[in-house]
Amino acid sequence: MDDKVQVAILEERLEQFGSIVTRIDSAIEKLSEVNNNVSRMLAVHEERISRQEEVDTILFDKIDKLRDKVDSDHDGVNQRLSLLERKLWTGIGVLAGIIILTNPQALQTLKPLLSEADRVIVAPAVAIMNGSR
Repeated sequence: MDDKVQVAILEERLEQFGSIVTRIDSAIEKLSEVNNNVSRMLAVHEERISRQEEVDTILFDKIDKLRDKVDSDHDGVNQRLSLLERKLWTGIGVLAGIIILTNPQALQTLKPLLSEADRVIVAPAVAIMNGSR
């Protein structure tokens, strides 16, 4: 009888192990499914990331080209403004000269200044020539 009891106990434990093995197999299958799902999700995310990197590269290239164009346009506008400023000051100078030359009162005011400047330059030169210095 001892043998029969031991066999019965072993058979009962074997059945318990069978149910445990079945649960473990079920858990392994579920883990495999989860693993496959995670692998698919990672593949999708990697594809999205690579696509986003391509888009970023394209956008950065466009930004660089736009910056270069803006710099070029800025330089062109600066050159045009500089030329316009020179023309403006030249025109103001010419206009001032015309106003001074056509205004008799301005000529009377400038005449002593110009004649004294001639005397100051000429007088020392004459003195040096004569040897009076």
